[in-house]
Amino acid sequence: MAPGAAAPAHSRTPSAPVGGGSLAGNDHASAPLAVRMRPRRLEELVGQEQLQAPGSPLRRLVEGDQSMSLLLWGPPGTGKTTIASIVSMQTDRVFVEVSAVSAGVKEVRAAIDAARRRLVTESRETVLFVDEVHRFSKAQQDALLPGVENRWVTLVAATTENPFFSVISPLLSRSLLLRLESLTDDDVRRVLLAAVADERGLAGAVTVDEDALDHLVRLAGGDARRSLTYLEAAAGAAASQSSDVVDLATAELAVDQAAVRYDRQGDQHYDVTSAFIKSVRGSDADAALHYLARMMEAGEDPRFIARRLIILASEDIGLADPTALTTAVAAAQAVALIGMPEGRLTLAQATIALAVAPKSNAVTTAITAASADVRAGKVGPVPSHLRDAHYGGAKDLGHGKGYVYSHDAPFGVAAQQYAPDVVADATYYQPTRLGAEGPVRERWERVRRLIRGQG
Repeated sequence: MAPGAAAPAHSRTPSAPVGGGSLAGNDHASAPLAVRMRPRRLEELVGQEQLQAPGSPLRRLVEGDQSMSLLLWGPPGTGKTTIASIVSMQTDRVFVEVSAVSAGVKEVRAAIDAARRRLVTESRETVLFVDEVHRFSKAQQDALLPGVENRWVTLVAATTENPFFSVISPLLSRSLLLRLESLTDDDVRRVLLAAVADERGLAGAVTVDEDALDHLVRLAGGDARRSLTYLEAAAGAAASQSSDVVDLATAELAVDQAAVRYDRQGDQHYDVTSAFIKSVRGSDADAALHYLARMMEAGEDPRFIARRLIILASEDIGLADPTALTTAVAAAQAVALIGMPEGRLTLAQATIALAVAPKSNAVTTAITAASADVRAGKVGPVPSHLRDAHYGGAKDLGHGKGYVYSHDAPFGVAAQQYAPDVVADATYYQPTRLGAEGPVRERWERVRRLIRGQG
């Protein structure tokens, strides 16, 4: 097949094995384990329960044999290619794949023209699978539109990037967007255990120790394909040692990565997380990076790490560096957008930025003190001049009377009482002199005196 040409079409029947690319001969022993174990029916798909519920669009497409185009958005190894294969097999459609890495407009149009001829001459519908559709240019994506609009093909396009930024609007509006989630550890464990026992997989030729299985699950990071690749390598390493047992040492050797002693549900999770936060708080960027690396190498959820940094930005830095919270939030958004492993760079940048930032817990102590007063019952009535005066009869009750509009006062600060009487003299926020909070302290002290008529 010439470079850049569309993959040849192959008729699928429900009993045929499913794999990637041409999907032909994937039950052969030489095919990769991840290919041999690819689910053949929707019921075999692990994870993505939200897409398999009765009445869901995917189930209607498969069981009702409806014609609609899908845009699958999710991290690697979550089943995008598998779903395309299932749609093809269970609806007896011809499967054709074009790669956005190598195919051009000519190849896309050729695949659609062939599907149209097949529909007319053989009454056979076609599933056109486009992997990494975000790599297609606008012109290449435009070339897909006639086939989708005229239903010459059932387009299944896969992307790991946000389609609202990478897929043209006309294609988005003509496709049903399905969001795929990373597999859970339990999902990956099910995939691995099935591959060990299944005749299409290792057929019970090896057993896998529990700690080795835990290691493979952690390294997979929610990617089923990666987990099967690692399992196959570990089984091969065991066979080369004339052993039918995959232990932790064999698993470590096979994937060239030592197991990180880290239980996401146990003490290590809490201990390492605690050390990470305390290192950032203590301004030791090196130590913080060490614990960050331990969490990431152990497969910790990057969204959890990002959330912890957001909390720390307010709890331990506050207005000493007002950009800290912006940095942390941006890191969380970036991780959600690009995923892992690239997201580790964003988390590392945010970790360093927060570690070297000046520190202040004045925000924390301020809200803690205010909450303590509220819990102690110091919740006097709102001063009448601050109450809502916009509804009928409010002014007759004295609401809003005497209120001074701040913008009409000198320096934009009006001398009047804002807090209830019971806490009128409270001083919750006490800024430090560190970082950017130093100037904030000076301004706040002046403003507080003006508000309270003290100068």
